[in-house]
Amino acid sequence: MKLWKDLSSIRIAARRAFFFSFVLLLTLSLASTASAQKKKKKNDTTPNPPPATILPDEQRIDNAIGEMLGAWQLGDIEKLHSHYADDVDVVNGMWAAPVVGWPSYLASYQSQRARAQQVRLDRSNTLIRLGPSGNTAWASYQWEFTAVVDGVPSSAFGHTTLIFEKRNDSWLIVHNHTSLVQASQAATPAAQQPAATPPKP
Repeated sequence: MKLWKDLSSIRIAARRAFFFSFVLLLTLSLASTASAQKKKKKNDTTPNPPPATILPDEQRIDNAIGEMLGAWQLGDIEKLHSHYADDVDVVNGMWAAPVVGWPSYLASYQSQRARAQQVRLDRSNTLIRLGPSGNTAWASYQWEFTAVVDGVPSSAFGHTTLIFEKRNDSWLIVHNHTSLVQASQAATPAAQQPAATPPKP
């Protein structure tokens, strides 16, 4: 009987030892697999494609418009330029001749943007179409502009149409046509000139 109890104790101890060994072995193998995966990720020389190239062109263009408008509002010239071609032409919402080339657009933008504070531009009803070649596209959207221009609260509504060209796998604006639909300003004293609205992107 004692022998039977001893054998039973030995079996239980052997099972516990086997179970402990199994758990330890499993833990070590999982740890080494995770370590190997980490090393593989660190040493993997296969370049991952940039996230933008995975997106459909329409989404890339929509993102570019959003980034461009954000840069326009903030006055971030470097970011703004990254979305405009050097040979862009711009027709703004005012009665004025087209602005040709990035340097001319930049000068116009900076002189008028300097007069505005608390700038906000909200975009809605965006429509994006790709040309048959796949290297051109156009986008139209409505916008609402609010700012304090020359110290006077101002607002305006309008439409913009952008023509894009795909250059070096980036969608760049080559033409920007903005139409002013409605503008309003708070009443100004008689001696003060009415504020001008900055050119819309």
